[in-house]
Amino acid sequence: MRISHRIRAALIALTAVAGFVLLAMPSAARADSGTIAFSVLKAGWVIGGSGGSGTLFFHGRRYPVSIGGISYGIVFGASETHFRGTVRNIRSPYDVAGVYGAAGAGAAVGAGSQFIVLRNEKGAELALSGRQVGLQINADLSGLSISMR
Repeated sequence: MRISHRIRAALIALTAVAGFVLLAMPSAARADSGTIAFSVLKAGWVIGGSGGSGTLFFHGRRYPVSIGGISYGIVFGASETHFRGTVRNIRSPYDVAGVYGAAGAGAAVGAGSQFIVLRNEKGAELALSGRQVGLQINADLSGLSISMR
């Protein structure tokens, strides 16, 4: 069976374009991961604020990060949470920087535990667990911002 010149040329062009598109597209297969640890102080009465700092560990290097956030809803009290976890789907440490949103509910009287998965606009995913200390009750919408220092 003989394939015409035009069909062969179209198939070659289509293959080349598909290859270029695959190289240009971000791929989870090319993404990497790291670990992160940070502490956050959170306080509020209806409107809450949070802030803290920590370290991203990526490819054997340490990168200091700053944490800031705001929440709105049923928020009462103050607490400090020490988070540790993994960062997935990043190509550089700067992919971690960005805004993460979450809706949540919880309570801490004395000590408690938290687990949360967050994603930013660059596709970075944080899977965090933490130990919370303080007195706080919340059912709120919140935003968390991570920036590189």
